[in-house]
Amino acid sequence: MLHVIGAGLGRTGTSSLKLALEKLGFAPCHHMFEVLGSKERMRRWTAVAQGGEPDWETVFRGYRACVDFPAAAYWRELAAHYPEAKVILTLRDPGAWFESARKTIFRLPRLMRHPVLGPLLRLLPRESRPAMFIRMLGAINRARRDIAFDRDSAIAYFERHNAEVRAAIPADRLLVYRVGEGWEPLCAFLGVPVPDEPFPRANDSESFWTNFARTLWGRETGLVRHPHATVEEPHGRART
Repeated sequence: MLHVIGAGLGRTGTSSLKLALEKLGFAPCHHMFEVLGSKERMRRWTAVAQGGEPDWETVFRGYRACVDFPAAAYWRELAAHYPEAKVILTLRDPGAWFESARKTIFRLPRLMRHPVLGPLLRLLPRESRPAMFIRMLGAINRARRDIAFDRDSAIAYFERHNAEVRAAIPADRLLVYRVGEGWEPLCAFLGVPVPDEPFPRANDSESFWTNFARTLWGRETGLVRHPHATVEEPHGRART
């Protein structure tokens, strides 16, 4: 059952927030890297994007919190489904957010549309993790995200998303937060003690592609580390 819902877009400190929430007792926390590491999770999110009534209890089985894509694309539905969960909207300077996104998450859909690389990517084995991720990303983008990748359009989307979250979630349920603020506002909002250690920092633009590739190909990165949050792969084999 989710106790915390991260509504902030990717590249607003969501990886750092994931680690912070896990330190504060809300572990495991669902993040894009959790999805990258599991074919079954990618299947489930693709099914969510393709319509029908999502089975959120199955999607988030074993998790206490969620942040980042793809969960943040469904913040409104999740806030309604888990009415007792608190919502955190991570923010960042819009220009800095765009530059970080341009170097990282915006490259993925651009690669899919590249005149040479796009067709090559579609030749990947259908059940390989990269091919499944491409299908999932395409399905969610078509279903949920009205975004263009030039600076002005992307920043307008970013600001519109943040305004919609602020308008929809009651103030006593919502924390508007920048990870640079550290532990104090986060802990006060969640009603937990402040840890006696530095606030975590993770997955900057330089390390994004290393973490992305290692996770997609099944390597440990430090961002996915909770074997008790498992799903069943076909034929009954558990996959974390």
